[in-house]
Order: sequence, then C-alpha cells, then structure tokens
Amino acid sequence: MRAALFLILIATPAAAHADAHAEAGSVLVAVLLLATAVAYVAGARRLGARAGYMRSALFISGLAFTAAFLLSPLDAWAARYLSAHMIQHFGLMLLAAPLIVMGRPGVTLLWALPRAGRRAAGGLGQGRPGRAWRAVTSPIGAFATYFLVLWLWHAPPLYQAALGQDAVHDLQHATFLAAALIFWTAVLAPRPGEGRAAALLAIFLTALQSCVLAALVTLSETVWYPAYDTGPFGMTALGDQQLGGLIMWVPCGAVLIGAAVATLSSLLRDLDRRNGRAEAS
Repeated sequence: MRAALFLILIATPAAAHADAHAEAGSVLVAVLLLATAVAYVAGARRLGARAGYMRSALFISGLAFTAAFLLSPLDAWAARYLSAHMIQHFGLMLLAAPLIVMGRPGVTLLWALPRAGRRAAGGLGQGRPGRAWRAVTSPIGAFATYFLVLWLWHAPPLYQAALGQDAVHDLQHATFLAAALIFWTAVLAPRPGEGRAAALLAIFLTALQSCVLAALVTLSETVWYPAYDTGPFGMTALGDQQLGGLIMWVPCGAVLIGAAVATLSSLLRDLDRRNGRAEAS
C-alpha cells in the first residue's frame, strides 16, 4: 500500500489544483485523474475478484470527489470566499483522501505496471529513503506531517501568497492532499507492530490541533486574510471567516471523531480476541 501511495504522491503536485478559469489546468487534472482510474481498472482486471468490488467502489468514489472539489464551480467560489475554500480543502483531506485510502489501491495499482515496474516499486522501501518513508507514514509521523502542513498553510503570509500566485496555490493543494493521504494511510492501515493504539493517538492529536486552529479562525475579531474582502450571501469578510472556521470545526471534527470511534472499536475487539485466546490457553 505504501509503495503505491508513494507513486500516487508523485503525481499529486500536478493534479492537486485546477483553476476554474484555466481550461488547460482543468483538462490536465481531468486527464491525470482519468489516467489513475484507467490504471486502477487495468490492475483490477489482472487481479479479478481479488481486487474487491467494495474496495474498487471506494477508490473510484475518492477519485470522483477529488474531481468534484477541484474541477467544479466550487473552485471558482473558493477563490472568492474563505468558507468555500475551507469546504474545498477539508473535502479533499477528510472525504476524498480517506475514500481513496479505504479502497486500498496499492496492490491493484501495482498490478497495472509491467513486471519490471512492479519490481522497481517493490524496491522503494530499501535503504535510507525507505526508512525515512516508514517514519513519515507511521501514525505519529503522519500526524506530525498533517499538523505542519495544516498550520503552515493557514499562517496568513503563506495563505495570502497562495491566493495571489497560482504556483503557490497549486503547491498548497498538493501538500494538503498528500498530507491527508499519508495520514489516512497511517491510521486506517497501520503496519504490523504499530497497532491501533498509536493510530488512535494520532487521530486524537489531529482532532485536537484542528479544533484549536478552527477556534482561532472562528473567534478572531480581525480578518486573517485580507485578500477575501467579502463573503457569500451579503456576508462581511469577517463573517465569511467565522463561517469558514465553523466548517473546519464542526463537520471536520465530526469526521475525526467518527474515525476515532471506529479505531477504538477495532482496538477493543483486538483486545477481546487476545483475552479470549489467553483464557483458552
């Protein structure tokens, strides 16, 4: 899974953002997403039923939501309103990314490659790069990556730069999506030995820091990003900022709480099975 995730992340910077007014950029994103879907279908055909129909549906749904957040009119609204931008950002990070990861596309995408390509992908985990990659995709490493990306890009100087320069905006969306893919891979599919307890801790810490950032944005009495000079439906820029903070706070918090509950449930089931085996012996 992590080898295939690495391959996906290589393509992420090019596909992470499409300006609704730039037809060429929109076409590029559409082509890259379509190419990913075609590669997945090719791998699934080779694997047959082993690819899993539900996993395939989840993965394709994740790609579809990615396209919706980047290619729909929402992208144009996000350039005008902070609240729309928050829907776009956290839709990518908390809806599209986990759907892609829950589809567990690793093996299927690898089987879309020729044999030499599969061998090369299998060698990605060797040596120092492999150790660094395993550290980043551990639950705590993934939390740290998510934390740094989220807070750095919401700092006013960087956020303003992203609004003013297309290349910086592309990088912002690329790193948001990449950090989310890493995070959800770490907590939804922890490696053997890492356990669900570490994943649960990572989810808790991520929810906590997201709530802190959301509270700062929502409760601020000043506009953080002057590039947004108005809000939707006649709202002021400050009102739009408060709405954006609430979007980050409530729906996004609910997704992370749901993930924590599911992880805790899995952890308790694992403990019950271990206790049952211990009693049987």
